[in-house]
Amino acid sequence: MSKKVIIFGMHSVRSVMSQHPERLVEVFATRERQDKPLQELVSQAQKLGMRVQFVPKATLDKKAEGGNHQGVVITALEAPQLTENDLDALCEKAGKKALFLVLDGVTDPHNLGACLRTADATGVTAVIVPKDKSASINPTVRKVASGAAEAVPFVQVTNLARTLRQLQDNQVWVVGTAGEATKNLYEVDYTGPVAIVMGAEGDGMRRLTRETCDELIKIPLLGTVSSLNVSVATGVTLYEVVRQRHDS
Repeated sequence: MSKKVIIFGMHSVRSVMSQHPERLVEVFATRERQDKPLQELVSQAQKLGMRVQFVPKATLDKKAEGGNHQGVVITALEAPQLTENDLDALCEKAGKKALFLVLDGVTDPHNLGACLRTADATGVTAVIVPKDKSASINPTVRKVASGAAEAVPFVQVTNLARTLRQLQDNQVWVVGTAGEATKNLYEVDYTGPVAIVMGAEGDGMRRLTRETCDELIKIPLLGTVSSLNVSVATGVTLYEVVRQRHDS
């Protein structure tokens, strides 16, 4: 039986209702908020056959463990977990438009949520993370991702270097970001199937991950800072991929 998870926040809840209504189990809304956005969400839940339970805000605060629930919390069946066994099918379905985001050791849930949000906005095929020493999907990630955690395929793998080689076997060009790279972001062609690998906060990619990449790039930094937050760097890089594909 699938595990039940708590999901809160208007965007995240709306995403589940719109894309995966079959996963809904319970819907809770605050008595204290009666504005139009919440009323529309309640109406959507009722049209799906759900009985909305109106409860005090304090009850939602407890269910969301202090998170900013915006007046709505649901329990839902957890999405099926994707693994390296699903990658070949994802590559085949995406074809030449395949775009993977690989996060090597990103442990901060806020960064993971922000990366998922950008991944959704840029049409990423799937986000890939290692099972160990990496953040996984939790209520904080879902809230920060604003619905993207329910929309973007999320793949947890046992061995990241082996997974990169599997992508390469599927004709996906693996590009890693590293400060010591000689090429910058704008000197590489991303119009074919590509995987962008981002390293952990502070430490960057692990050695074996870096050595498995087909190519290394760096983001030009013109000021005094030595690096960008991983979610910001992810946005900069993915939108260069989008720009090139749009212009090609």
